[in-house]
Order: sequence, then structure tokens, then C-alpha cells
Amino acid sequence: MKLLSQLRTSSFQLALLYMVVFATSVFLLLAFIYWRTAGFMTAQTDETIEAEIAGLAEQYRGSGINGLISIIRERVARDPNAKSIYLLTTDDFLKLAGNIETWPQGSRSESGWINFTLDDSVGWTGPERLARARIFEVQGGLRLLVGRDVDELTNLKRLIEGAINWGMGITLALALLGGFLMSRSTTRRIEVINNTSRRIMNGHLSLRIPTRGTDDDFDQLAENLNQMLDRIVYLMEGIRHVSDSIAHDLRTPLTRLRNQLENTLMSVDNDEARDQAARAVAEADQLLATFNALLRIARLETRGNAADMKPVSLGELVTDACELYEALAEDKDQQFEQSVDSSVSIEGDRDLLFQMVSNLIDNAIKYTPEHGLIRVEVRKEGDDAIFEVGDSGIGIPDSEKDQVFQRFYRVGKSRSLPGNGLGLSLVSAVAEIHQGVIRLSDHFDDPECPGLKVTISMPAYTPGRKRLKDTQTLQAGEPGESTSPGELRSL
Repeated sequence: MKLLSQLRTSSFQLALLYMVVFATSVFLLLAFIYWRTAGFMTAQTDETIEAEIAGLAEQYRGSGINGLISIIRERVARDPNAKSIYLLTTDDFLKLAGNIETWPQGSRSESGWINFTLDDSVGWTGPERLARARIFEVQGGLRLLVGRDVDELTNLKRLIEGAINWGMGITLALALLGGFLMSRSTTRRIEVINNTSRRIMNGHLSLRIPTRGTDDDFDQLAENLNQMLDRIVYLMEGIRHVSDSIAHDLRTPLTRLRNQLENTLMSVDNDEARDQAARAVAEADQLLATFNALLRIARLETRGNAADMKPVSLGELVTDACELYEALAEDKDQQFEQSVDSSVSIEGDRDLLFQMVSNLIDNAIKYTPEHGLIRVEVRKEGDDAIFEVGDSGIGIPDSEKDQVFQRFYRVGKSRSLPGNGLGLSLVSAVAEIHQGVIRLSDHFDDPECPGLKVTISMPAYTPGRKRLKDTQTLQAGEPGESTSPGELRSL
């Protein structure tokens, strides 16, 4: 599996492209060398044959047919290895002189050149060999064949071809090995950057990408990324400082204002004034809930407190949340169904998980009309723990499903209902901490009332399994605070 991932890397593909270009260049070079070498040897053989023909023609002009026969017999006698091939025949192919008996059969070119095999068919008594010759007619109706044994030349060509093939094979193998080693080295350095980046994204903002001190491209990239991270951390610290300032400077006055309004509500006797004070208290509660939710999401996404992730029974946690909200569903005459596998566990922060589960169940109840259906399910699929909440409410259009996790974003149909658009943002932040993946889909096929199904898959916990790493968790609320169901519903 690791080898396959190595082969899919861009560095290996680049090395493979270089290998193809390099191998093509080597092949063209070797082909040119072979063409020039083989062509030179063939031309040299043809020139030798032409020289012998010229000598025989001169002898014929000087001594006639008898002199030609004599010189052929003399050359045959001087060449016991039969490197030269001769055959002189009459017009009806009757042999007059030469070291083969019959006229060979082979492919003959227009210029008179012929390639054939020296074997029994031509009266050859030795081992089979390849020959090349030229045929022409002599005055007087005679036919003359002059050639050379080219078996060694053919073997040499085959040897060169074999060397070229082996050379190409070795070149490809070395290029492939070099490309693999080069891409492996590059991939290792890229993987260091990826691993560090993943840990930084999971909240370890103090980490930086290591450098080798070689000042190469990777070192320059790492230094630029580290400078960018320093700048991001500086800006985030500024945001955190502003958030802390808001928490200390505004939350306390808001709380005092809310308490004063509540005291006013208790002290006034006029019904109209009491109603106005009650509405003001409700608005103050909504402001405080929004403010606390914003701070909670900001801490989850940017700051966080490193905490040990502990095994949590997701089934039991969801059962507790269902018991808390079941009465609220009964008040709206909603059908509340549960299918919870109590054996499913994950590794995480119980308080944050409870807040995530409660938000989703509360949303399902809030956006589902009376007599509607709420279904909560916990199951295990392979190595993942699945938490799913479905309802028969107004649903979310497909075009807006990617936007509902943004802060303060609300679907058009839900703007008239209580809330501030922060619930799913908080759910997304908690799911990300627990390496969860959220999927939104329609619960029913009814276009008028499709409902919504929220599915969150998280790595299931099994004893002895390696615990989650590089995660940041945060307890819900400030130290000493508790999160009430009413505060959850207000999100």
C-alpha cells in the first residue's frame, strides 16, 4: 500500500517522465550508432564485392572466358574458408566454375544484389551460413555471381542489437530505480511538511516545519511557511486577546443588565411594564447565549486546551441526551424513535460530545412540526462509530448544505424561528476535534417536506487501539460554568 502511494506521488511521476525522456534519448542515440555501424559494415562488404567484380571483369577483358574461369578457380583454391562466393554458369545455368553448385534462390534487388543462405540447396557442404552477392550477366550469355560470407557480419549485428536491448533495459531499470529513490527522498521531505501541517491544523500552533540548513527549495518553502505561521499565530493571538477583552468587559455588564431587568420584572405591578421587562430579559438571555456560543466556538477552533481523550460510550451518552429531550418532543406530540447500540464507544471529551449531540437533537425537535418524526441512531460501521439524527422538518436545500456550518448562517425557512445560527458551527467544531466527518442529506423523498438527516462518523474506540493524537479539546463553558438545556436550545 505504501509502495502504491509512493508511485502516485507527483515527484515519482515527474521522475518517470524524466525517465521516459532520457530513455528515448538513449534509444535514439543507440539506434543512430547502430544504423551508422551496421550501414558502414554492410557498405564495406559491398565495396569488397565490387572490388572483386572489377578484378574479374578486367581479367575477362584481358584473357577471355578461359582466363575468367582460371582466376575464379585460383581464388577459390586460395580461400579454403570460402569467405568469397563465386559461381559462373552458362545461360542455361550449367556450372563452369565456383565454390557453389547451383544458383541460389533469394530476394533479388533491381541492382542485382541478393541475400541467401549457404546450405544444401546450393551445393554447400559446410555449416549453414548467410551470404550476400551480386549477379550480373557476362558477354556471351554467361551468368556470374560474386558474393561474400556475411555470417560474421550478421552475428556482429545481432550482438550489437542485443547490447542495445540490454543497454536499454539497464537504462530503464536504473532510471526507474533512480526515479524511485529521488521521489522517495522528495516524498519524505514533503511528508514531514504534511505531518507538521496536519498537527498544526489540529491545534499545535507552536510547531514549525523543520529545515536541514541546506538552503534548498524545500528549506526556503519551510521558512516561508514558518513565517506565515508566525504571522497567523500573531493575528490569532490578537483575536484571542480581543475575545478575552470582550469576555471581561462586556459579559459582566450584560449579566448585570439582565439581573437588573429581572429585578424590575419582579418589582413592577403594571402588566404592560411586566411584559416589556420579560421581553427585555429574554433578549438579554439570547444575547448572553450568543455571546457564550461565539466564545466557545472561538476557543474550540483557534485556542483550545490540550486534554486527554478518554474512552466514552457514545451509546450511553446519546441515551442520556435522548432522555433529556424526550419530554420536549412529547410536548409537541412528536414521534421520538431511538436505535442506539450501547456497545459503541469513541475516544473523546464527554462534555463536548454531549453538547454536540444535544445541539443536533434540539435542532431536530425545534425545526420539526407537531406530530412529526424524530429518529436518533447510534451504530458501528467497520472502524467508525456513526451518530445519526433524522427528522421530518423543513430540511435544508442542497445549495445551502455547505453553508449552514458558517457562523450566523440561517436557512431562509428557519429565520422566523428562535436561534442565532451558531448551533451547527459548534457541532462542526466539536466533530473536527474528534476527527469526525459530517454529512447532511434529506431524510425523506417528499419535496415539500424532505426533512434532514445529519450523519457524523467518528473513529470507533477499541481496547488496545492507539489513541487519537494531535487533538485539542475544551470543556464546555468557562471553569465553574455549566451548560443547561435551555442554553443549548438557544443556539
